Amino acid sequence: MWLLVAVVRVPMLQLSVAVSCAERGLRSHLLLRGEQPDVLTGYNLISTMYGNVTYVPRSLYADREEMLIRHAGLVAGSSGLVVSLNDMLEAPWIKQKGGRKVAIVNEGAGDSLALLGMIRLLCYLSENHLFGKERTVKFVVDAGTGTTAVGLGLGAICLGLPWEVTAVMLADSIEQYRKRELQLIFDFRRHFGFNLVHCSNRMDNGVVTWVERHQPRKFGNVIDRELEVCQQIAQQTGILVDPIYTLAAWELATSLSEKEERGGANVVMLHTGGMLGMFGLAQRYKSHFRTLKDQSNG
Repeated sequence: MWLLVAVVRVPMLQLSVAVSCAERGLRSHLLLRGEQPDVLTGYNLISTMYGNVTYVPRSLYADREEMLIRHAGLVAGSSGLVVSLNDMLEAPWIKQKGGRKVAIVNEGAGDSLALLGMIRLLCYLSENHLFGKERTVKFVVDAGTGTTAVGLGLGAICLGLPWEVTAVMLADSIEQYRKRELQLIFDFRRHFGFNLVHCSNRMDNGVVTWVERHQPRKFGNVIDRELEVCQQIAQQTGILVDPIYTLAAWELATSLSEKEERGGANVVMLHTGGMLGMFGLAQRYKSHFRTLKDQSNG
């Protein structure tokens, strides 16, 4: 029986892994950063309903690779087998009689396998009843690990679409994002045999434009009045964004759309979810949410 051990910073991916495993009869072990709340809500609650959740102290979480390998080894036991998704792609014939088999899903699904999902999304969006293949489009997305952005950028090149991808960096330096981008592209070509020589000119400068957030900060922090901005956007447009991820993409997308409004490209913000994460934020940033409550009463 296979088990999946996943460490996911992006809550939506965490939940997707757990649900997908449950549907296929697999057991998932989810490693979450920080302390377990007194009362489970939002993603913490739903993840616990679907998978086996372990809360990891922030000091240990800092070394993701070591943390994953160590926990996977504990789950597998002395007679078990631990592999990464890359191992399974490179050696699908891996077999073992008896013992537990544990597959590791990297943080933010940061593996080349995840890029296929984004390419599939672009195939759908390029259908004639949506954006088509001729219209110029600028996609904006928030970037935790950056895997989603790289998948979009790589997909646009593979499919020959006149589309650009801009990602708002949330958790690392531009050097680290570019390093991860090159590694994902390298792994993608190695695992799936895609020959990208014909479009190498478009790849010389990377497949993603990485930009700083409007108000840079340590990942996970919420700045004063950002919740009020999220509330205003929701009330005016019906679109719910959160201050950790999607607000950053919204701010950049609205800024770009103002520059492109006179016959320029279509600016499209790809909403990455994360709404259930608002419940966790309410527990961590109580003073911010109290202000939001006071304004609503006023």
